[in-house]
Amino acid sequence: MPRSLRVRSVVAAAVAVLLALVVVGVVVDVLVARHLNGSLDRALRQRAVEVAQLSAAAPALLTSPGALDAPLGGQQLDVEVVDRRDRIVARSLALAGRVVPVDALMRGVVARGVPRYTSVDLGSDHLRVYLAPLAETGGPAAGGAVAVAGSTHDVSSTLASVHLFVVVGALVAAALAALALAALMGRALSPLARLARSAAEIERTGDPSRRLPEPTSGDELLGLTRTLNAMLASLARAREAERRFLADASHELRTPLTALLGNVAYLARHGASEELVTELEADAQRLARLADDLLTLSREEATAALDELVRLDELAHAAGAEDEAIDVISPEAVTVRGDRIALERALANLLENARRHGPSGGRITLAVRSGEAGATLSVTDEGPGLQPYEAVHAFERFWRGRSDTSGSGLGLAIVRATAERHGGRAYAEGSRFTIELPVLRDVSESSATTTEEQSPKGSP
Repeated sequence: MPRSLRVRSVVAAAVAVLLALVVVGVVVDVLVARHLNGSLDRALRQRAVEVAQLSAAAPALLTSPGALDAPLGGQQLDVEVVDRRDRIVARSLALAGRVVPVDALMRGVVARGVPRYTSVDLGSDHLRVYLAPLAETGGPAAGGAVAVAGSTHDVSSTLASVHLFVVVGALVAAALAALALAALMGRALSPLARLARSAAEIERTGDPSRRLPEPTSGDELLGLTRTLNAMLASLARAREAERRFLADASHELRTPLTALLGNVAYLARHGASEELVTELEADAQRLARLADDLLTLSREEATAALDELVRLDELAHAAGAEDEAIDVISPEAVTVRGDRIALERALANLLENARRHGPSGGRITLAVRSGEAGATLSVTDEGPGLQPYEAVHAFERFWRGRSDTSGSGLGLAIVRATAERHGGRAYAEGSRFTIELPVLRDVSESSATTTEEQSPKGSP
C-alpha cells in the first residue's frame, strides 16, 4: 500500500536528522576521546618529570614511603622506579605489592634512553603507562627508568556518557523533528487536500465550469491552482465550442435533408421528372460535401506528425498551371515543414473562396513570400472583400459572407485549422486571404531562388 507524502516526508526528515546527529556524535566522540587521552598522557608525563627531578635532586626521598603517592590534580597515579639493572628501587603504595607489567619495555627505555607510551592491563584495570629514562646524577635510580601508570576508567566512563548523550539526543531530536514536520506538513498539505476534494467533485459532476479554490498563500500552490483553473477554463471553452459545432452542424444538415425528404415524398406521389432528379442529385452532393468537410475539419483539428518538407512555391505554381485565371507571384523558394496534402487542400479552399466571391472572369493573385514573420501564402480576388468586422469571423465554422449562399461554410475553417496545426495562423484583409506558417530558413536560403513568375495573361 503506497504511503502518503506526509508519512514519507516525516520519515525522511527523521532519518536525515538521525543520520546527521550520528555523524556529529562520531565527530564529538573522536574529539572528546582525543582530548581526554591527551590530558591523561600529559598528566603521566608531568608526574614522570616530577619523579625524575626528585631522583636527581633528593635521591634519599625517592625511597621514602609514600613519596611517590602524591595525587596529581586529584587523580591517583601509580609510579614504579627501576635502576639500570631493571631492579625496582621504589614504587607507590597504591600498587599494593603489584608490579606494572612493563619489564621488557622498561629495559628498552633504559637501553635506548627514549621515553614512550603504552597500554597494559593490571588485573581488572586498564592502564595507560608512560615510561621515561632517569638521568645519571647519582642515587639508587641513576641511569634507570620510571613508569607512571594511570587508570583509563574515568576516560571510558566519560566517553560512555558522551555516547549515551549522543544516542539519546539523536533519538529525541529525530522524534521532535518528525513531530514538527508532521505539524508543518499537515498545514502545508491541507490546501492540497482541499484541491483534491474540489477536483474529485468536478470529476464527479463533470462540470468544467466549476473552479478550484485558490489558497490564501502566495506560493507555488497558488500558481498550480491558477494553472489548473486555466486548464478547466480551456476545457469549458472546448466543450462550449463542441456544443456550438454540433448545433451548427445539425442546423446545416437539416436544410439539405429537409429538401431531400421533400423531393423524395414528391417523387413517391407524382413520380420522377428531370428537374426533380437534378434537385435530388444536388441535395445528395451537398450532403456529401458537407460530410467530407466535417471529416476533414475533424482530422485537421487533431494532432498529427509534420515530417515533410513542402515547397509552397511549387504548390502555387502547380495551382496556377491548372487555372489560367490565377497569377502566381513567387520570387523565391519557400520551404516549410508540414503535411503536403493538407496544405494543398487549404490552398484549394482559398482559391475556391476567391472564385466564389470574385467577379465572373476576374483575376486571382496567388503570392508566396518569406519574411521575418514567416512564410505567407496569400490569395487575392478582385471582389469587394470583407469589412473588418466580417474578417474577424471569416474563418469560423459555418460562417458565410453576405453574398455566399452556397458551400458548407467550412472551407475557411479548414484553412485555419490547417494553419494552426502547422504552428501558424490564417487571416483575412479585404479580399486577400493569407496563411502564415513558420519557415525553414536554412532550407530556403540554401535552395535555388526563382525569379518572379506570373501567368501568361498578365499580372495584377
